[in-house]
Amino acid sequence: MKTIGLIGGMSWESSAEYYRLLNEQVKHHLGGLHSAECLMYSVDFEEIERFQSQGKWQEAGDRLAHVARSLEKGGAELIVLCTNTMHKVVSSIEEAVSVPVLHIADATAKEIRANHLHTVGLLGTKYTMEQDFYKERIAESGIDVLIPGAAERDMINEIIFDELCLGKINESSKVKYKQAIQNLIDRGAQGIILGCTEIGLLIHDEDAAVPLFDTAKIHAKAAVMEALDNGK
Repeated sequence: MKTIGLIGGMSWESSAEYYRLLNEQVKHHLGGLHSAECLMYSVDFEEIERFQSQGKWQEAGDRLAHVARSLEKGGAELIVLCTNTMHKVVSSIEEAVSVPVLHIADATAKEIRANHLHTVGLLGTKYTMEQDFYKERIAESGIDVLIPGAAERDMINEIIFDELCLGKINESSKVKYKQAIQNLIDRGAQGIILGCTEIGLLIHDEDAAVPLFDTAKIHAKAAVMEALDNGK
């Protein structure tokens, strides 16, 4: 088993889920008392969010590149960035290390293709929904990506930062998300990407009439498969 290096803390709520998911996957594949060989460097999300809101993406990339180098020095043999939004700066991380960086959008696109879907809706932060760094990565696999309207994008983003990243799970917010999902389905979405690693804390498979692609689950599963396959 290769050692997985996790860049976490964005937010720590979803990073805790990553840790659980990694260990559940290893137990599933290896049984017994097996658990994941992993390292986590959890950053202060206040600092990262400030870089985001101020448009200081280069500074954010430099900060996470430093984290990735620390993980590699600590023995990490592959890197997992436990957030969708910060994949905007993934190239800075890739350039900083000699070990593979497992891209969350690539793992998600592979899962969508395995389900033979061609059009999906995307929920996430406004950065992820509105900018091209994530949508284009999915589209490269021949998948059309739909995003909610402007008012719904504002609502989705607000709930992520003001509730989910703070561990607040509100039924009223679930209702709003379910309506946004249905609106995407009505526009032709065959599945929905939960493109923020916190959304899976609020929305579950039974909350939609189409397949949901929980990126935290998909990413963690792909990391374990990579670690185990390379360890053979």
